[in-house]
Amino acid sequence: MDNFTFFTEFILLGLSADCRIQTLLFVVFLEIYLLTLVGNLVMILVIRGDSHLHIPMYFFLGHLSFLDICFSSVTMPKMLQNFLSQKKSISVWGCITQSFFFLLCGCAEASLLSAMAYDRYAAICHPLLYTMVMNRPLCMVMVSAAWGIGVLNSLVNNLFIHKLHFCGSNIIFHFCCELPSLFPLSCTDPTANKFLLSGSSAFLGLLTLPLILFSYSRIISAILNIRSSEGQAKAFSTCSSHLTVVLLFYGTALFRYISPASGSVLERVVSIQYSVITSLLNPLIYSLKNQEVKAALQRMLRQ
Repeated sequence: MDNFTFFTEFILLGLSADCRIQTLLFVVFLEIYLLTLVGNLVMILVIRGDSHLHIPMYFFLGHLSFLDICFSSVTMPKMLQNFLSQKKSISVWGCITQSFFFLLCGCAEASLLSAMAYDRYAAICHPLLYTMVMNRPLCMVMVSAAWGIGVLNSLVNNLFIHKLHFCGSNIIFHFCCELPSLFPLSCTDPTANKFLLSGSSAFLGLLTLPLILFSYSRIISAILNIRSSEGQAKAFSTCSSHLTVVLLFYGTALFRYISPASGSVLERVVSIQYSVITSLLNPLIYSLKNQEVKAALQRMLRQ
């Protein structure tokens, strides 16, 4: 250990080392971040301000919009700052804090998406019992559980990272502090941390993904039994947006956290997909493909 030099900050390589490309990336990601903030804030205001949307589906959607604002805000401000700065550094404690909130938001979003899938299953497969099944207390419990799972999973993984000692190279081949990118920089053996992170990610996937697949298998079966083609189209339109978000989020996140870290460009692209692009797409998909949200937005603008 005496041959190593311990340090107090990390260097984030980001997405490119070319100054001209960094300027272009700054403009692109600044627009993405602003659109994410505006889109999700509008969704929250519309849902809270229109009494027609005070039902479980939009209760979950409002929390999803708030979670997307948090998720993108964990990494985007620092990423934008690094695009314009020469020294792309972040303190060790700042890096660990960022990794904590990043994992928290990711796990909470996965759990919330499964709750939304169950809500759609109850609405389409059991419409007469929907208001009785999806009551206000149950919705509050499901949202609280989503946040609780996120906090617990992130807390456990980030507590164990304090057992690692970072020395030697302090260059992170990534645009943010994700745990898989920190493990290769440890001069102590991170095998236990890798096992814990992969195991908790797999457990979360096995806990939430089967519920989503079950819900949508029953939803598809119920939709196929609808005699009216117009009714089928409406039901498919309602659920296709949610399913699209789920496939994009789960596919990329599970690939990132279960597979070994390599520092490749593909890992950075995959991380952008589930941490940046998904937060941008959520309000667009749900607002553009949802007639009730568009009608509520028109009423709000007229007022």
